[in-house]
Amino acid sequence: MDTAKERRIADGYTSSEFALDFSETARILFTAGSVTHTLSSIVELAVATIEGCDFAGIFLVEGDVVTTPVHTDPVVAEIDSLQHRSGEGPCLDAVAHRLIFYADDLDRDLRWLHFAPLARNAGIRSVLALPLTSDAQMGALNLYSRYPAAFGVDGRAKAAILVSLASLALSVAHSHEDEERRAANFHAALASRETIGQAVGILMERERITAEAAFVILRRASQHLNIKVREVARNLIDTGEDPDTGERSHL
Repeated sequence: MDTAKERRIADGYTSSEFALDFSETARILFTAGSVTHTLSSIVELAVATIEGCDFAGIFLVEGDVVTTPVHTDPVVAEIDSLQHRSGEGPCLDAVAHRLIFYADDLDRDLRWLHFAPLARNAGIRSVLALPLTSDAQMGALNLYSRYPAAFGVDGRAKAAILVSLASLALSVAHSHEDEERRAANFHAALASRETIGQAVGILMERERITAEAAFVILRRASQHLNIKVREVARNLIDTGEDPDTGERSHL
């Protein structure tokens, strides 16, 4: 029996269990819905499914700013703040270089001389940071542990699979929200057009003027009152009052 297989059996983790975990993780991520809920699901799954992970959080790049929109414990925000203040750390490197960074023991790691002692003082000994990339955003999934060498080979493999699924799920969530936003804008535009059309019709009938002249009245009132044309139109429909153009007589 090969060593890898012996290790999997010794750990009680078979290929069928791996497939089940993979399937369940994908189901949870792709049914989370909104971007916010998807982000929350990612960090919750990290803590629940990756051995050694005590806390998890996500960095997101928004312009030139890196934010932490979700985390599983306040200590994550504290550690993330330490990285921001020191200007260094595995999570910042994961975002910058789009590579996985693993610090198995911050007591001995010499890559982040300012950040490492601060993180140790906050009770963190191991950090695993993985780049998270969707069509709309870049960031990193950051896993923290109180203990050194917390993330073994299996844990790092699971984390890599999770972040791959998470990136795809985030792309889907962003696309879904974009579609919903476009649909909402489309329906709002239709409703606005219908409202303005009704108001134009009222003015045409009342004043015996053309559609163009009626729209001019609505536009003048919009400029005078500093509100949108559709709001002027809605007021006319609701109250029947002539639009206030600021002129003594607009006809």
